[in-house]
Amino acid sequence: MTIKKGETKRIELPMPPLYTDTRMSMPVHVQRGKRDGPTMFVSGAVHGDELNGIEIVNRLLKNKSLKSLKGTLIAVPIVNGYGVLNQSRYLPDRRDLNRSFPGSAKGSIAGRLMEWSPPFPN
Repeated sequence: MTIKKGETKRIELPMPPLYTDTRMSMPVHVQRGKRDGPTMFVSGAVHGDELNGIEIVNRLLKNKSLKSLKGTLIAVPIVNGYGVLNQSRYLPDRRDLNRSFPGSAKGSIAGRLMEWSPPFPN
C-alpha cells in the first residue's frame, strides 16, 4: 500500500485469530504531511485496562495542527483490542503484550501480534 504525501489513510490490520477463530482488526491511522520530515508512532491501550491512551490518540488525530504536519504520523488508538473488550490488562492467553516483543509467528497470540512488521512509508 502506498500513502502519498498529504494523504491520510486508515488501515485495518488483521490481528491473530482467537482459538475460537474469532477475527478482529487493529485500526492504524497513517497521516503523511505534504513535506518530508520524521516519522512519529503513537499508540494506546497496549494494556486493555488502560483506556486513557485511546482518547489521547483520538484527540491527536482530530487536532487541527496536523494540517501542517511535516513527516508522517502513525497512530494506533487500540493495540490490545482483545484486552479492551475483556476489560483486562492481558490478552486472552493471559500474556502481557508489553512483555511479548519482538514476537514470533508461531508463538502465543501476544507473540504473533508483536511479530507483524508493517510496510509503512519512510
